[in-house]
Amino acid sequence: MASALERVRVLWPDHLGLARGKYVPADVGAHGVRHCTGTWALGYNRGMTPEAPGSHWNEGLPDFDAVYRLKDVRASWEANTSVVVASLERNGEPVAVSPRCALERAIGEWRALGYEPQVGFELEAYVFVADDRGGWKPLDTPGAFVYGTGAAVDPYGLIDAIWAACAEADIPLESVNSEYDTPQFEFTLRYRDALRAADDAFLFKVLAREVAQRLGLLVTFMGKPLSDRGGSGLHVNFSFTNNDGENVINDASTPDGLSALAKGAIGGLLDHHRALAGLCAPTVNAYKRLRPASLSGYWANWGYDHRGATIRVPSERGRGARLEHRLSDGAAVIHTAAAAVLQAARLGVSAKSDPGAPEGGNGLDTIDATVGVPGSLALALDALESDHELSDAIGADLVAQHIAIKRTEWESFEAATTDWELREYLPFL
Repeated sequence: MASALERVRVLWPDHLGLARGKYVPADVGAHGVRHCTGTWALGYNRGMTPEAPGSHWNEGLPDFDAVYRLKDVRASWEANTSVVVASLERNGEPVAVSPRCALERAIGEWRALGYEPQVGFELEAYVFVADDRGGWKPLDTPGAFVYGTGAAVDPYGLIDAIWAACAEADIPLESVNSEYDTPQFEFTLRYRDALRAADDAFLFKVLAREVAQRLGLLVTFMGKPLSDRGGSGLHVNFSFTNNDGENVINDASTPDGLSALAKGAIGGLLDHHRALAGLCAPTVNAYKRLRPASLSGYWANWGYDHRGATIRVPSERGRGARLEHRLSDGAAVIHTAAAAVLQAARLGVSAKSDPGAPEGGNGLDTIDATVGVPGSLALALDALESDHELSDAIGADLVAQHIAIKRTEWESFEAATTDWELREYLPFL
C-alpha cells in the first residue's frame, strides 16, 4: 500500500482501451478521483459522438468517480509512484459503459451459478523504431526466428527492460518469445482470477509501451500493423472452479476429458461468434488480420489443440484444463473482451448449446467450418447490434456506447483518402 508521501497513478480502461486517469496523493485519491463523462464520447482522433450513451451530453457533461480501496494500490514501474486500477461510479452506482464494470458483472453472474472464472491472457505485439521522416518503421532483426530469445531478436534489450519493470510492478509474466514474423513478440501472463488477470493485462500494455518509449521504440498491439506479415492476437484463456476449487472444464469420465459445461461454453461462443467480433475486433484494421487460413480466429469452429480453430482446447486436463478463445486482437479492450467471452460462454451453458463436431481440417487449405466473422467493422457492428441476447448479457448501455463510437470511426475511415489510393491511382488519373 502506498504511503501518504507517494503519488498514486489512478488508471481505468475506457471504451477504446486507453488508460485514462490521474496522478494524485495517496491519501486524497482514496476518496475518489473525478473525471468528465464527456470522455465516453471521444474517439481516437478526439472527435466526439454526442449521442454516445454515458457521455451525458445534454446534461452538461457532469463528473463520475474513479474509486478504489487503499489495499488495492500496488507497486508500479515508475519511481515514487504506486498504481491502481479503479472502478467507476456515478452517484454511487457503477458506470454502465465501463469495461471493468462489465467484467465485474460477468464474474458476478458466473458466481451466481456457483463458479469462479479463471483467466489468462496471451498478447502479441510488434516493435517499431523511429525512421528519418518523423515516423516509425519495423525494428530490423535479421537474425530473428520464431521462439527466439536474446540479442538476435531483441538488440535493444527491450524484453529485459519489460521483464524488469513487470517484476517491480508485480505483473506476472510467465513467458516471452519472438513470434513467426519479425519484429513480433508474444507475452504470456499468469493465469488467475478473472478481474486481477484483466487488470494485470491492462497495466502490462501501458507498461510495455512506456518502457519501449524510454528506449526510443514503439510497441504496438495493433491487430495488423504490417500488411506483409502476420497479425497480433489477444488470446483469452479461461476456465471455472467450483466451491471445492475443482476445475469444472475438466471431466475425467468423458472420452475427451471435457465436461458438459465446457461443451456448452464452446457452443455459446460459436452461437455468438459473429457478434463477438464487433467487440473483440473493434477497429477497421482488425479485419485485415481476420482472414481465412490465417490461424486468427476467423472461423466459428473449435478443436483439440488446434490453432486453426477459434476455440482451441489445449491438451492439459485436470487442474490445467481450459479453453482458449483466439478471435480478439490487441486493440480489443481487455476487460470488455474478457466480459464478452465469459458472457457468451455463460449463455451457451444456460442454453446447453451443442458445439457440434471439432474442426477436422487443417485450418489452412482444408476447413470444415462454414461461418466466418463479418468482413468489416461495419458489418461486425451490425451483427453485434442484432444479437440482443449477447448485448443484454454484456450490458446494453456499454454495447450501445461502443457501437455509437465505432460507427463514427467507420464513417471517418470511409471518408478518408488513403495512402494506398494515392499510390494506386494518382500517377494515372
